[in-house]
Amino acid sequence: MALLGIGQYKTVDPSFTPVPFEQLSQATKDVLAANGKQFGLDARGYYDARGGVNRSGVYGDSWNASERLTDEEFAAVEKAAIARGLSGAQIGAAINAATAAKKSGKTINVSTGAIEGTSTAASSSGDGTVTSRPGFQATAEPTVYTAEDGTKFTDQAAFAAYATMLQNQKANQGKVYEERRSAFQLLRDEFNRYGLGELVGDVEALIKGGLPPAEFAIELRKTPTYQKRFQANPQRINAGLRALSEAEYISLEDQYQNIMRQYGLPAAYYEKNQFGKQANLDKFIASDISPVELEDRLQTGYKRVQDSNPEVLQALRAYYPDISNGDILAYVLDPKQAMADINRKVTAAEIGGEAARAGLSKAVPSQGITGVGVTDAEYLARYGVTKESARQGFQTISSFLPRATQLGEFYAKQDMGPYTQTTAEQEVFGLPNAAEAERKRRRLTETEQAQFAGSSGVTGGALGRERAGQF
Repeated sequence: MALLGIGQYKTVDPSFTPVPFEQLSQATKDVLAANGKQFGLDARGYYDARGGVNRSGVYGDSWNASERLTDEEFAAVEKAAIARGLSGAQIGAAINAATAAKKSGKTINVSTGAIEGTSTAASSSGDGTVTSRPGFQATAEPTVYTAEDGTKFTDQAAFAAYATMLQNQKANQGKVYEERRSAFQLLRDEFNRYGLGELVGDVEALIKGGLPPAEFAIELRKTPTYQKRFQANPQRINAGLRALSEAEYISLEDQYQNIMRQYGLPAAYYEKNQFGKQANLDKFIASDISPVELEDRLQTGYKRVQDSNPEVLQALRAYYPDISNGDILAYVLDPKQAMADINRKVTAAEIGGEAARAGLSKAVPSQGITGVGVTDAEYLARYGVTKESARQGFQTISSFLPRATQLGEFYAKQDMGPYTQTTAEQEVFGLPNAAEAERKRRRLTETEQAQFAGSSGVTGGALGRERAGQF
């Protein structure tokens, strides 16, 4: 007994020849397991309950010798279909046609796989003439029917069934093609909105290749044209960042472009080529430079130098030779340069430039460096000195430093020590030792007053000024 539905059983026809379970393909076993699961059976249990499976894929409890192909008939039809050059669904259609013919009372030649309408009706008499069994009439050579794909039939009903199947397949293929073409057109329209319509040309062949519409975008991203256009995405992924969508990518490019245009940068820095890309913009995207940071770089490293007095650019060149030829723009747009370093160097250059404007210098003139040296400038910047405070402070220092230096040298024998530019910077900018620097200047003032009272005018002059913020 074998399972037929739930709780129903049917005796398996003795003429049924099942394929031994061990010889079944893994795919067939998987189907058995899936079907048996709903009955609480494994693959073997379901196989036994259904009375096995034959080569045609028919279960034993569904077998009917008068309507189903025997293993010999199945093998003959399959072999004949392959011999005719058929494959895949076409072989399946030939088997279905043969099954339909058998149900209608035809027979299958187990040697040739041909459908024969009179094989069980005609018999040969002793004299070699063809006679008929009772109820049947001998026929002449059967009519051959040829389908669109070249498959031949002698049975009109089987031919009609096969022809209908081919028409349905053709109609379905046409429908699928139209669906793919519509999906592809939507993709083309979307990219045209981004000015990237030429990118989808590489994917057009996929319509005829059977690729599902849902995979069009996936395949598009594999094309060399696409990868070149959005080449920053692989770099982002390698850096642990997420890949950007096409819309995000292009939006970033547009924002970069607008910022650069607003800051008056040369068009070569942001103009896109015929594919809508620009190498400089790829670098920003790959390095995750936001539009805000880009504007900060331009404001800090470009406008503050280019729009400033020439002494600032001179100091920048002298302090930092790595900014080759003073090309501050290329430097600040290089993602490899950290924003903190750019700000540090620009601030130091501004401080050095203001010192130069005030006529103050500690550097070696032979090196072409004016203003304070890079170490001094960066030191002042760490203590909060800005361009504005440097301008006020160095102007103050320049007003009294020559006289204070002269007095320091004059009274060196009184163990006061020299009064240098460093001493003045300590006092004016509130650096470490500012109090000691202020006391030294006051002692110089008092000593001069004691010796030249009423004649030097120092008390009300430049040397008598207070520290920064009070001058």
